[in-house]
Amino acid sequence: MNAEPTTRTVDELAWVKSSYSGAEGGQCVEVAPRSSTVHVRDSKDRTQKVLSVSSQGWATFIRFTAQN
Repeated sequence: MNAEPTTRTVDELAWVKSSYSGAEGGQCVEVAPRSSTVHVRDSKDRTQKVLSVSSQGWATFIRFTAQN
């Protein structure tokens, strides 16, 4: 996994909640895309560590999940 150097803290990133995350709880994911990295976190527990993947790796993941 790659990390993009940034002076921004995790809370300063522009997080977007998944459209599949419902208001009733359950599995909620937020992503914060950057130029070369996509950060992923659990929106229910923002104190947990953030997963950071390369933009290319994220695109590959999205293509794979769209096929299944």
